[in-house]
Amino acid sequence: MAKIVWSEIYRRLEIARAAVERALTPAPEEKKKILRARAKALARGTGIKETAGTRLKIVGFLLNGEKYAVESAYVREVCPLKDLTPLPCTPPFVLGIVNVRGQILSVVDINNFFGLPGKGFIDHNKAIIVHTDEMEFAIPVETITGVKSITQDEIQPSPPTLTNIRAEYLKGMTREQFIVLDMARILSDKRIVVNEEVEA
Repeated sequence: MAKIVWSEIYRRLEIARAAVERALTPAPEEKKKILRARAKALARGTGIKETAGTRLKIVGFLLNGEKYAVESAYVREVCPLKDLTPLPCTPPFVLGIVNVRGQILSVVDINNFFGLPGKGFIDHNKAIIVHTDEMEFAIPVETITGVKSITQDEIQPSPPTLTNIRAEYLKGMTREQFIVLDMARILSDKRIVVNEEVEA
């Protein structure tokens, strides 16, 4: 087994951190917008029981040609995906780590997590950072299609063609055929937590 050179990994992380801080440090007005969005999400909370008339804000995105959406309450921010550092001894769906303004985040390939074939990482130049109080990671995406407000009853059951994605990870599909992911379940899935230790 090849020896892991941790000093090289730390060096690359430091380079990534410096590059991200130079390129992505938000302006004061942008910081205020981010903080306001977080405050609104916290005020809404995520433990409210959903009814047919409950309105949900969803963030739509494209991933390997498929249309997906996640509830905005689980979205911390969208940012450029740069300086990805591969990490040894992690599951195949963990593409590596990135430094977002000094915070190290895992980058999770959702298609690989679902066991679906993908087209690789070539066109994924953006990331959606999703979170709960216990878990946070970045999902690489091709394009953000926008934010939309819908009612709970607009989400229809997933068609049989999506049976290759385990049902518990899905809320359903919108009329525009966006696959709505159940981020609460995905973020709490035990497979996301990587505790493997490697001897030096």
